[in-house]
Amino acid sequence: MTAITLTPASEKDIPELRALALATWEPTYKNILSREQLLFMQEEIYNADSLARQVQNGQRFYFIQFNSEAAGFLSLSLIEITELRYKLNKLYLLPEMQGKGLGKQAIEAAAETVLKLGGKVLELNVNKHNPAKAFYERCGYAVIREEDIPIGNYWMNDFVMEKKLA
Repeated sequence: MTAITLTPASEKDIPELRALALATWEPTYKNILSREQLLFMQEEIYNADSLARQVQNGQRFYFIQFNSEAAGFLSLSLIEITELRYKLNKLYLLPEMQGKGLGKQAIEAAAETVLKLGGKVLELNVNKHNPAKAFYERCGYAVIREEDIPIGNYWMNDFVMEKKLA
């Protein structure tokens, strides 16, 4: 199978990141969130200004490239200096790219990137009803706590998972 590559994205890439987000978010969450919550959160997190703030606040965005085309994106950020803990804030693949092993390659590439940045732990949030939790467990991540995050009038009810990298 062709390997994926991660290509760093910058503020100039926000329109493409937004387009990928709009193409991936609804298929990912349509069976988990109400349509109203899904549309609200999608716009709240992935409007151009919000994406620019995320980049300016230290999130590192990467395009997931497969066969020289963007298959999705992910983002990482340093969240705890003492433990050198990073967070995988986002990992989304286009629906037509799912089920091909690209997600596993992408999460492994994210961990390798964190190691290169000096990180020791990679943390992520997954909605309690998201079947991706089992995927993360197969990739070596374990639940460390539960977290309820208010977004507007809505809540994200998540598991926080981690994997020690070094």
